[in-house]
Amino acid sequence: MYIILVYDVDEKRVSKMLKLCRRYLNWIQNSVFEGEITEVKLKELVHHASRIMDTECDSLIIFRTRQEKWLEKMVIGKEKNEISNMI
Repeated sequence: MYIILVYDVDEKRVSKMLKLCRRYLNWIQNSVFEGEITEVKLKELVHHASRIMDTECDSLIIFRTRQEKWLEKMVIGKEKNEISNMI
């Protein structure tokens, strides 16, 4: 599955959340990530994120789609981290 993940955590937890999300997904901008991920890996990511977060004030939002081709993305202005499928 293809996801877009957005987190909003207290400043004290930002670096931990950033490091965690970079292990699973591609960084897009500030607290936004996207990429292909299996259901098992997503559950693992959510589990680790929930241990970092304070659910009373932090949030994690996940948008899912079956394939990237079903997601229309429009960037206005400078794209902070261009993702390439080329190796």
